[in-house]
Amino acid sequence: MSKNVSRNTLGFWSLVWLLGLAGQLCWNMENQWFNTFVYAKIAKDPTIISWMLAISATATTISTFLFGCVSDRKGNRKSLVAIGYILWGVFTILFGTTQFLKHKSGDEAALIGVAFAVIAADAIMSFFGSMGNDIGFNAWINDHMNEKNSGSLGAALAVQPVIGTIAGTVLGGFLVGSDDNYMRLFVVIGLLVIALGLISLFGMKDSVSLRPSKKGSFANQFISIFNVKEYLQHRELVFVNLMLAVYFISFNVYFSHLGNFMIYYLGFTADMMGLIEGVGLLLAMFTTIPAIKLIREDRSSLLILVAILLNSVGLFIIGLFVSPSNVNPSTIWNPHLLAGVLFVGIGYILFLQTITVWSKRLYPEDARGQFEGIRIIFYVLIPMVVAPLISNPIIKTSGEFVDEYGFTEYLPTNTLFLAGVFILLMTLIPLVLANREHINAAE
Repeated sequence: MSKNVSRNTLGFWSLVWLLGLAGQLCWNMENQWFNTFVYAKIAKDPTIISWMLAISATATTISTFLFGCVSDRKGNRKSLVAIGYILWGVFTILFGTTQFLKHKSGDEAALIGVAFAVIAADAIMSFFGSMGNDIGFNAWINDHMNEKNSGSLGAALAVQPVIGTIAGTVLGGFLVGSDDNYMRLFVVIGLLVIALGLISLFGMKDSVSLRPSKKGSFANQFISIFNVKEYLQHRELVFVNLMLAVYFISFNVYFSHLGNFMIYYLGFTADMMGLIEGVGLLLAMFTTIPAIKLIREDRSSLLILVAILLNSVGLFIIGLFVSPSNVNPSTIWNPHLLAGVLFVGIGYILFLQTITVWSKRLYPEDARGQFEGIRIIFYVLIPMVVAPLISNPIIKTSGEFVDEYGFTEYLPTNTLFLAGVFILLMTLIPLVLANREHINAAE
């Protein structure tokens, strides 16, 4: 019996890490390499990226609500994970084929057509990615989370995006290479995600406590999640989600353009960019170990405060002390840039690790799938719609350049990181309110 328990535990944690890391690699590719792909293959214009963010976020949110309701009613996560991951991988590969849609420089109508195809392909990929990862995988994690493993699961979920970013940037830079072979990157990552979808089809088991949760017809249950009055009764969760939204508005203002900032503004190659990010984030990852203990001791508010302050320091360093004149693109040794990435990385890891556990503990047991959909509104939809409204005009104003052929290019500059600091500090407001509700609930 103990062997069966050990085997089940090993299988569970293997799926947690394999599915989690594969998903994060794919998300990292979308959040980082899709944007550099646009600059390399389509046009150096942040407007395309802004539309990609907004439309894909909308597709993600629709998918999350739709499949969250389906998952709760069926009492099944496994099928969503398997089917979602397989289709996610397929459309990741198909996204890469948009580079073969040709347009001539200066042909605005043709550029709009190609941009539309890129945006549509990204949205379809995001739709199935959300089905498999945001709803299927995350709801599966929620079903298995308890007091004993919540800290470890929270650490795993927080570390995975970092490992995904490190592996994604380093591996992505290697695969793209000096010849800008983005198709190679999309094929490799796409096939990996397809393989994990097939593995989950045969190796994943839903929680024994998971039961179908049907509340009237499908339409009634789907619409019920938009009951604002009922949602507002979960006051602590409301403020935790507001924290999530404000933080990731700030995050998407600068991170969506970080790759293009380092490659096209500072002059690094794609592989060197990956190494610099990788070193800083790898060191930052070790902060998850002491954070587990603090989360278990119910010190989440303190951890998030520390995360916000450290993240702000990192953004200030990059915004004020990093420029093309004081970096050496041929080497990894750029102290100011490395320090900035390190502080941003520590803040990001601690924030995500802590708020992931905090929010999931507050979900109603009979509607975890649908409440994961609500989380996506604050984690994805709002940040990815609002952030481009801030970053796009900043880039157009501060980063306008004319290339050697006389064409106008728009490159992200230091101003983005300073704007990010201002928005990030606003996260302190919902933090105070969430902490107050948490204290009241404990009394």
